[in-house]
Amino acid sequence: MAPALDHLIVRVNDLEETIRFWVTYLGVRDAGRDGPFAVLRVDDTTQVQLAPFGTDGNEHFAFALEPDAFDEAFARLQADGVPYGDAFDAVGNMQGPGQETGARGAGRTVYFLDPNRHLLEIRSYD
Repeated sequence: MAPALDHLIVRVNDLEETIRFWVTYLGVRDAGRDGPFAVLRVDDTTQVQLAPFGTDGNEHFAFALEPDAFDEAFARLQADGVPYGDAFDAVGNMQGPGQETGARGAGRTVYFLDPNRHLLEIRSYD
């Protein structure tokens, strides 16, 4: 099975106005708050988390993988010496996987940077 977009975090200037706009014009569902993030549910397996500017952490893209595909991707990162971490703010600590909540609940997670320094997360809901 191919990776599936699980969630992404986007910084916004006006949280409440952005929620209203996305709900009104995109038809997403306001699923409440998770810490500093407003969670917008796209469907049962995908969500967008809106972060007010100034929120700690980075915008990032999270991809859900089947357990075997997650293990293979993580092994490739390790074998190639790609810096990774067990949390969004710990890339390079070479620890993990971590455990974080995503669109479908808790799962194993690993965070790393792509060549453009975008923060990527791979996760598995074992």
